[in-house]
Amino acid sequence: MKTVVHVVFHAHLDPIWLWPWTAGVDEALATCRSACERLDRNPDAVFTQGEAWVYDVVERTDPALFARIKDHVAAGRWSLTGGWWIQPDCNVPGGLGFRQQIALGKEYFQTRFGSFPGVGFNVDSFGHVATLPQFMTEAGQKYYVMMRPQEHEMALPGRVFRWRGYADGPEILVFRIRGSYVHGSLEESRYRSCLDDLPEGVGHTMCFAGLGDHGGGPTERLIQQVRADRDAYPGLDIRFSSPDRFFAEVEKVRDRLPLVVGELQHHAIGCYTIHRPVKLGCRRGEHRLHQAEVAEGGEPSAFLRKAWEAVCFHQFHDTMGGTCLPSAYRYVDGQLGGIEATVDETVTFALRRRMAQLPDCPQQRVVVWNPADSAFDDLVEFEPWLGHRQWTPEHRLVAEDGSIVPHQSALPEALTHRPAPGRLVFPLRLAPGELRALRMQALPGAPVTESLPAQAGCLDVPGFARVTRSEMVLGELAFALPELRLIADASDTWSHGIDRYAEGGARASWGEPQLTERGPLFSEFTQSGRIGSSDLLRQIRVYADEHMVELRLRVDWNERNRVLKLVLPCGGFVPVKRWDGISGGCLERPLDGPERPLRDWVLLADADDRRLGVLSPEVYALDATAERVRWTLLRSPQMAWHDPHPGGRLDSRYMDRGEHEFRFRFYAGSVTPESLDAKANMLQRPLALADWTKGMPADD
Repeated sequence: MKTVVHVVFHAHLDPIWLWPWTAGVDEALATCRSACERLDRNPDAVFTQGEAWVYDVVERTDPALFARIKDHVAAGRWSLTGGWWIQPDCNVPGGLGFRQQIALGKEYFQTRFGSFPGVGFNVDSFGHVATLPQFMTEAGQKYYVMMRPQEHEMALPGRVFRWRGYADGPEILVFRIRGSYVHGSLEESRYRSCLDDLPEGVGHTMCFAGLGDHGGGPTERLIQQVRADRDAYPGLDIRFSSPDRFFAEVEKVRDRLPLVVGELQHHAIGCYTIHRPVKLGCRRGEHRLHQAEVAEGGEPSAFLRKAWEAVCFHQFHDTMGGTCLPSAYRYVDGQLGGIEATVDETVTFALRRRMAQLPDCPQQRVVVWNPADSAFDDLVEFEPWLGHRQWTPEHRLVAEDGSIVPHQSALPEALTHRPAPGRLVFPLRLAPGELRALRMQALPGAPVTESLPAQAGCLDVPGFARVTRSEMVLGELAFALPELRLIADASDTWSHGIDRYAEGGARASWGEPQLTERGPLFSEFTQSGRIGSSDLLRQIRVYADEHMVELRLRVDWNERNRVLKLVLPCGGFVPVKRWDGISGGCLERPLDGPERPLRDWVLLADADDRRLGVLSPEVYALDATAERVRWTLLRSPQMAWHDPHPGGRLDSRYMDRGEHEFRFRFYAGSVTPESLDAKANMLQRPLALADWTKGMPADD
């Protein structure tokens, strides 16, 4: 019996990579025009194309070409697949971003073509997060085509298999492409290689052909070759086809297919962390656009839709993966920064419209609003402007019900002589969408809360947390203070060919600690330092009544071919379980040492279920063993450097030069994935704050 080889003609379009996005627009137009011409001349051929962005480009710039595409789709000659806005990085976007990525594409395909493809299509993405089957089945997709990790990177039980991210989770069918997603020529060995690892009883496979990564699609020679090869090779039935036709056949033998549970990793571990601005911009964009939607009352404006399209566009696997040209990133970074600025404007004006409805008050007020669908319960920092009015030791923050809100005066941001209070720091609980107005009022005789015990290099919250210059204690758990390590890294931009970075590395040197904050709510000491050619600053805080230590790092990064890791030795705490935050969920992972993508946090538990949770929302990868956890902060390969090119060109740029800030929170006690998710949302969805003087009497 012959095996059917479904030849899939397509074009892999990288809208940004070794060219700017404007060249991506040109390649999309040229490819679609070429594909239409091939289909016009060859009535038996079939072409496959996925991303909504490509069709949107054609629709906006060449309506006649778009009409030709629609005619071919209606005739069954042009296969719609993928259906997402773009082929994204499938590790680093958050859950909000993934769902928007699929939702934008689904809306586009349904409104333009009347249907949404049932086949997901991410053939060049650098690994696939375990929550993808959930995202896809929520959107109605049951099938998936991928290629990476390839055979030498991850052993799979078959070329086509059933995939669940979790043992009890939804299931999709997956095909892993053999060799490459583009081929400019076809021969018998290429067809037969696509039969490798087919499960028993599966009589169908796919062979991908066409030109990419800069587009092109099938050539006339390729089409003639497939036509000539239809029955040329014993045991093979070669035909023009598409992914949806292939999966329609494989669905008939679903029960025979092997099952894979968990994430599909890994490929190109360097892409988890390089070009940090695009990762920060996309993640922040997700959270801030969510806040803007809340601020607009759940009816997103045309701006917000375009902003979501931009965020999803920059989730593209080479863009978010950090592998593009330096010049290409100028547009990316600028557009993401503009989105955040406009979201600030949206939230700011939405808050002022609400503030206008507040009753008059003779005292100045601090107005605080939570523009999110999740609760806030944390410390708030705000630097009010008092004008010529004075803040006295008797001043307090007073809630609407007359209760006193505890506060602490902290150093102002500016290096000028400013009267108290500087920055006001105070705890607040806000329900989703809640607005509070706190009066700044002098209350003679109000009780004064004692400051936490603290001195330079030693902070203490009795019974909760203690930090010295070498150790941190959280309840009954004790750890050496996390240390920075600078590790030599000879790998290219992608870190091809490795699954982890070396151990050891040079340690940071630190100056004498200075006590920079002390009060009833938190205390802090600060140190300057140096590692390699990079200047450092670290601030370590403890908070009243919390089993928590916060570490704030500032790194002026100036390295070449190095990796910067923050290392936590586990010491007497021996973890036996580990859960990592991943896009839209969490995943239990082994303590085995390879580099893994990270979303916001990691949770460790020992044999007695004592727990340590570490929040790190600005960090995107880590590796862990039972002896230590290492977070990857920064890498410095040359940009857009792909081996076997030796690199080292004099005029090349090194990755992520300049100043970077990181925040870690170490929690002990009753820590759960849910509690870490809630805290991560609070840090990434900032409250909106304002001074409000409406109703105050005129000053003499």
